[in-house]
Amino acid sequence: MAVREQDRAGAQEKESASETIVRTVDLVRIYRVGGDEVHALRGVNLAVKKGEFVALKGRSGSGKTTLLNLISGLDTPTSGKVYLFGRDLSEASERELLELRRRHIGFVFQSFALIPTFSAYENVDLMLRIGGFSRSERAKRVRECLELVGLLRWAGHRPYELSGGQQQRVAIARALANRPELIIADEPTGELDSVTGRQILELFRQIVDSEGVTLIMATHDPTVEDYADVIYELVDGQVVEARDMRTYLSALR
Repeated sequence: MAVREQDRAGAQEKESASETIVRTVDLVRIYRVGGDEVHALRGVNLAVKKGEFVALKGRSGSGKTTLLNLISGLDTPTSGKVYLFGRDLSEASERELLELRRRHIGFVFQSFALIPTFSAYENVDLMLRIGGFSRSERAKRVRECLELVGLLRWAGHRPYELSGGQQQRVAIARALANRPELIIADEPTGELDSVTGRQILELFRQIVDSEGVTLIMATHDPTVEDYADVIYELVDGQVVEARDMRTYLSALR
């Protein structure tokens, strides 16, 4: 009987591990500026499961962007570990990290980062060109992504012909183009008014639920609490609070 219970516990542990998209262990990042040391992260531990909407909240300088850069392999920790899709990123080569980002991660930035001379359609299509998709595959997927974010009618418009909220929707469609397992969003509502920002958060919630993608977002927008599954509060490079909003909201009902 004890053996069966151990087997069952082992199976549950493996299943839980397989559902974990991102895990950080005692993550430290120190930058050296001149003769000074800047401690951006001070031993951060977190775990993000498949299909979760996770928010990293905190003031500017709290370490949110640094943490996103480490998770996506754009930066390397001073000490500690990052496990992405079960892999220790410290053991991956630059080529492997590039391929990981290209195939499995979508990025959304505060400043939209669209190519101004490209239409909405062309901005989304570019990611699929880089990925080596055929013309017919690209055409189908671009339309799917623009329709998902409610911008199919504006496919031929260039960024300067779109509102800030519409530009961010194009950026989200672009991030979704290659069907990533993980989306990294850095202050995606930072340049938007409160109403448009809430619309973007609603869209992210819809995408997480309908596409099964995992989302990690850095933000100081308080309305994210209405949409995220888990919120990590960062202060001076440390996680000071982790809240499972699903449990919290359930307790209020």
